[in-house]
Amino acid sequence: MDDHEAPPEAAGGRFGASLRNSSYLPKWLALGVTIGVIAGLGAVVFYLALKYTGEFLLGYLAGYQVPTPVGEGGSRGSAGFSRPWAIPLVTTGGALLSALIVAKFAPEATGHGTDEAIEAVHTDPRAIRGRAVLVKMVASALTIGSGGSGGREGPTAHISAGFCSMLTRRLNLSDEDGRIAVGLGIGAGIGAIFAAPLGGAVLAASITYRDDFDYRSLLPGFITSGTAYAVLGSVLGFEPLFGYIDAEYRFERAGPLLWFVVIGVIAAAVGYLYARSFHATLAVVRRLPGGAIVKPAVGGLLVGLLGLVIPQVLSSGYGWAQLAADRGSLMAIPLWIIVVLPVAKIVATCLSIGSGGSGGLFGPGIVIGAFVGAAVWRLSDLAGLPGVPEQPGIFVVVGMMTCFGSVARAPLAIMIMVAEMTGSFSVVPGAILSVGIAALLMSRTNVTIYEAQRLDRGSAQRERREREAERARKSASDQD
Repeated sequence: MDDHEAPPEAAGGRFGASLRNSSYLPKWLALGVTIGVIAGLGAVVFYLALKYTGEFLLGYLAGYQVPTPVGEGGSRGSAGFSRPWAIPLVTTGGALLSALIVAKFAPEATGHGTDEAIEAVHTDPRAIRGRAVLVKMVASALTIGSGGSGGREGPTAHISAGFCSMLTRRLNLSDEDGRIAVGLGIGAGIGAIFAAPLGGAVLAASITYRDDFDYRSLLPGFITSGTAYAVLGSVLGFEPLFGYIDAEYRFERAGPLLWFVVIGVIAAAVGYLYARSFHATLAVVRRLPGGAIVKPAVGGLLVGLLGLVIPQVLSSGYGWAQLAADRGSLMAIPLWIIVVLPVAKIVATCLSIGSGGSGGLFGPGIVIGAFVGAAVWRLSDLAGLPGVPEQPGIFVVVGMMTCFGSVARAPLAIMIMVAEMTGSFSVVPGAILSVGIAALLMSRTNVTIYEAQRLDRGSAQRERREREAERARKSASDQD
């Protein structure tokens, strides 16, 4: 997969030549379907690798079953730890083995992966090595499957973007087409792994910028994400990740909408804390002694110890978000865990991924947001305050949308994705208020969870022109 690049005139054979000479519609129809199939298959392979790795490491070796969302069986998981001593051993061993593989074969596969894919869009869409795709898949399955706090969307984005980067090289696509292709790979991969095709299409057009939207990616994104969703669904089924959460709520008065203002403000603050904590952890870890293998292993050990106290921090945690949306199961979780969990999950993710482990940031962000909504509902229900719904579902779903949507600087895409993941489009009246407030608050800062995002298309274009001018100056200097 790291073969030498083919000569431009021969790249991709007749298919590559016809694409390069095609008009917009046939070009992006062919590329969109191709990228969608690749992204869908990549998501299927990674999902299965993560599933079986988790069942072996946490399930068989540690004797602990993590709760799963409805779309993955809806298991409530283990009631406790049958072998508590094994939990930190497994989390440490998984992180250690993952770090060894990354350090040996592809050091760029460390971390959450989405930033690397976004950086390729802005700098060189041909830059992602094929080897890094395979290493990312294996390393992330080991990190998350052993209990590390990470999401599966970052690795999936890296995998899909890596294949699109290879496609750009093989077909000798122009830089502009290559950038769009890699961006489409990011959106299609994430949309496929979460069974959220519309959100994936919108994400492809918005995730590369903090305050802008790449309209050129939107129409091809529909084709790409729809194809990826069809491929994944034909293998794993079309059930939404969280099933159809009971988030029905009839807005008959304006007063209850104030609760979504509260969620918006709190979720923005927690999202801000999440991003700042993660980037601070990266900076601290770089200065600490120890190599690229020792640091993730220590992070895995600390996550395992934290998981003995708060099991909800282990692995991706989607099953716990599912349980939080139901009144009965939420009431069974101790109040102190519900209140503390958003911060505990931030700490666990910083230890797992910020220390150099491999996994995404989206998944933990969804769980963090879910428990922000759950905490607001539980405390307000306990206090008997007016306007609180009977079921926590709407607060949990809106919390998911708000917390990560604001800090990822892609509020519309995340709102659509979570609605698709939960089958809960009826939450939109409250969600647009909560997400809008959080996004406005976050826009007053320079904080984003994805540091590779550029401010807007204008700044990205200026950066490319400066880079090209610098290359031209260096080339002229070398010739002299």
